[in-house]
Amino acid sequence: MKASASHSPLSEPFASPEGFASSSLAGGSIASRPSMAVGSALTASVPATPNHRVASRTSTPSTGFRWIALAVAGDLTIAALGSLLAFYVRFHTFVRDLGVYEALSMRQYLGHMVLGSISLVMVLGWMGVYQRSSLLRPRWVADRILKGVVMWTIGFLTFTLAFKLQPPISRVYTALNGVCVFALLEIWRAFLTRLLRQPKRLNVLRQRVLFVGWSPDAARLHRTLANDPYSALSIVGMVTPTNAPLDGSTDQNRPTHLGSLAQVEGLLARHEVDMVIVADFYGQRDEFTSLSALCERELVQFKIIPSCFRIFVSGLHLETISGTPILGVDRLPLDSPLNWAIKRATDIVGSLVGLVLAAPIIALFGALVWLESRGAIFYRQRRTGIIGKSFDIFKIRSMKLDAEAGKGAQWCQENDPRRLRVGAFMRKYNIDEVPQFWNVLKGEMSLVGPRPERPELIQNFKHDIPHYNARHHAKPGMTGWAQINGLRGDTDLAERIKYDLWYMENWSLFLDFQIMFMTFFKRANAY
Repeated sequence: MKASASHSPLSEPFASPEGFASSSLAGGSIASRPSMAVGSALTASVPATPNHRVASRTSTPSTGFRWIALAVAGDLTIAALGSLLAFYVRFHTFVRDLGVYEALSMRQYLGHMVLGSISLVMVLGWMGVYQRSSLLRPRWVADRILKGVVMWTIGFLTFTLAFKLQPPISRVYTALNGVCVFALLEIWRAFLTRLLRQPKRLNVLRQRVLFVGWSPDAARLHRTLANDPYSALSIVGMVTPTNAPLDGSTDQNRPTHLGSLAQVEGLLARHEVDMVIVADFYGQRDEFTSLSALCERELVQFKIIPSCFRIFVSGLHLETISGTPILGVDRLPLDSPLNWAIKRATDIVGSLVGLVLAAPIIALFGALVWLESRGAIFYRQRRTGIIGKSFDIFKIRSMKLDAEAGKGAQWCQENDPRRLRVGAFMRKYNIDEVPQFWNVLKGEMSLVGPRPERPELIQNFKHDIPHYNARHHAKPGMTGWAQINGLRGDTDLAERIKYDLWYMENWSLFLDFQIMFMTFFKRANAY
């Protein structure tokens, strides 16, 4: 098998560099017993004080708060405008003929508009949209706004009907309100993002990061940030832990080496550091806890790259059992019942629409297949689905009837002689896959997810390829993140798994729609 992509999924435009687990040590029982001897070693080299650090900063928390206040005020204004627009469309256009219509004045609906606008902003705040770290993450915010508006629309309608608020609210108005508010919010947020990405404001809002130690995960994060001119994080440099081995590396991708761990307190002040990320720590436990205590005193975020967890890092969850903190992989986005319900609803609607639109396409290409190679039009094949459960996938036959005679299952290759002439065209444009809308409707597949593989081809992969079976925690999809990045067919499976796992860790409805859209234009290795 050949490799067709050498870059990591973390370098893609949808990657989120904030996906590292925050340590609870700074406020936990371990950090409360720092070693005084080691703590003094961390501060002996540079006589900096917390007061000096705060006084030396060019940006203060109030800077971020002003922009957050602007975001809140803007969202509230947009919510009110959306309510007005929805009222006009519902009661003053042809839409008034839908459902039960009762002529109402805007004054009568004013209470609904005010309550709806304020409650929407509260929902968005609960979703984490109004945080300084979110201001420079437009894709993440867009996804949260979409989820928040859907939740608010359903919740607001339920609340007004349950408490019988007067006048009775129109269901059509509520749905229109959600659509109008979401559209206007996205336009407003795009303008705000453009405003915040001006160089002067960008430098103020970015969080300045100092690495302690270095590792492949840190190098990947550094590359991601370096390739994103609008990243929310800016790396100022790195320090070397006390017992770190000297590897003599001249890696140009490393940030500036600023000194040793003993100089870290002075560096926090001098470089106005907002966040310390421990990439690899060779020190002893007391030195580690002293560093976390130092960050706590200096109001610096303290985070750790969890190198011992190689997959599903975003699912790391800290829980307390009998007073003892325990960190482990606990949940992924699609483990949430709400996210699962949203994705399943999207699959049902999408598969129904897909089957209707695909019917003439299936009829046309089915006839072409039959004319070129008399025999069955549809091809049923066993595939492995969620939790390893097998199911039959449906495709329009794109190969000769005896394609696997004597050789058994094998990967399709470029210029594969087994393909029909019409089959080569169908496979290039994924037309042979359209009957899988039926698998999606049945719940065996999803519109987007890791592609399902044949059991006989992958039976040994769980032993040979790290984390292979982890991809079976999600439903297989008609298209996927790996596929639009050219990883399909006879390509590097290990690389494909990285993309599948990244998708599962970073799932969002917004990401699903982007993948579906890009499927129409990304056809690398489609043969």
